[in-house]
Amino acid sequence: MTAKVVYPAFGRKSMVWAYVFWLFGGILGLHHFYLRRDRHAFVWWSTLGGFGIGWLGEVFRIPRYVRDANEDPQYIQELVNRLHQNKKPPFSMNRFTTMLMVGYSWGQMMMLAVPPDEFWGLNLRYLNLLVPFVVALGVWTVGNIGREQGGLKWPLLAAYAAYPVRYYIYDETVWFTVIVVASALAFDTFSKEWRRTPRKRQHIAKRIIVLGVCACLYLSLWCGYLYFHGTITDSEGDQVPIYEALHHFFTSPWWLDVKQCLLDIYQYAQHHGWYEVWKQIIDLSDPHGEQNAYKVLGLGPDATQQEITSTWRRLSRENHPDKVKDVVHRRAAQEKFMEIQQAYEILSNSKHRRNRRNKKDNSEPKSSGRSEM
Repeated sequence: MTAKVVYPAFGRKSMVWAYVFWLFGGILGLHHFYLRRDRHAFVWWSTLGGFGIGWLGEVFRIPRYVRDANEDPQYIQELVNRLHQNKKPPFSMNRFTTMLMVGYSWGQMMMLAVPPDEFWGLNLRYLNLLVPFVVALGVWTVGNIGREQGGLKWPLLAAYAAYPVRYYIYDETVWFTVIVVASALAFDTFSKEWRRTPRKRQHIAKRIIVLGVCACLYLSLWCGYLYFHGTITDSEGDQVPIYEALHHFFTSPWWLDVKQCLLDIYQYAQHHGWYEVWKQIIDLSDPHGEQNAYKVLGLGPDATQQEITSTWRRLSRENHPDKVKDVVHRRAAQEKFMEIQQAYEILSNSKHRRNRRNKKDNSEPKSSGRSEM
């Protein structure tokens, strides 16, 4: 008698949720992450859903992905039958095309991220030797999606073996395509095999960390490309390289003032604590609108309620809209009048809070005086 494996309900994947994630985040591989297909998710994220084409075509393949994730008995039996019929996975045009597209795009990003000129006195153009490695890495990543797997050795050797072609064929598109095709053919011919045991399930935190590291490495290529090859257009229509613009920005008087301000805040926090800095920020943001209300009435924070009321009455009489006959000027006078009323209302509502604050400020010197006596 054999025991039947029962999967817990929370571990099974829902077809409905898979389609929801595909619809609203499929172009970033969210549905693949939900189905524990992390390699597929990263490929989709880095290529925006297989350049949009792959994402749309998956609408018919999601049921198979869900059955695979749930290890459906019927799906497993079909997989076993394929294993008996084919010693190695048969050729798939869809997977092979994806290998070519991902290997090409990743390799291009690596090549574009290399600075064309010396950087800090270093010649970094030798980093172009990493282009075949990144191409092979893209091919290998696609080849290890799902129930198929393979080693990195053969696609890597093929990519480096084809790399010298660039010195004989000067058309970049041609020699780059040769490298990618050679790497993909090597993987499909010598490395590809069935994944006979399921992947070990990992905690979601570990999966997120691994994908985050991979995403940072890929984004660093984009940052290198934008930094060394990107340009911005100034107000006069001239194009300035981004690395020059950033250099000038960090040496500009505006940034130096901001840097000094941040340094002063840090030093103030070291002596008084970050909570005191936060209180200062809250006060400067004027959450109750009191500072602006004082400014509208032309008074200081130490003004009494009687001074506020008398000033409000005087300004209300001087800026009353009925005194202005011109329609255009009357509208401006009405806006000024409403601003005065709003300022008075704010200060009147905060009267008790202001009185408490003034009493506290006035009591501190007196208490210190008694202590000295």
